[in-house]
Amino acid sequence: MSHPPAYHALHEAACARGEKTYCDPETGYLVFTRIAHLARGKCCGSGCRHCPFPKG
Repeated sequence: MSHPPAYHALHEAACARGEKTYCDPETGYLVFTRIAHLARGKCCGSGCRHCPFPKG
């Protein structure tokens, strides 16, 4: 059975706190959460990790 990536739990915890970003443990980069994308209102087309909008 495959385990979710390490960032998955960080993303879910950040969303539960209402945060728009979290720090990726591998790169140190700030990553937008689903909350940030929904606040933006549309896909930017950059292939973001947690984009809630349909691809295409």
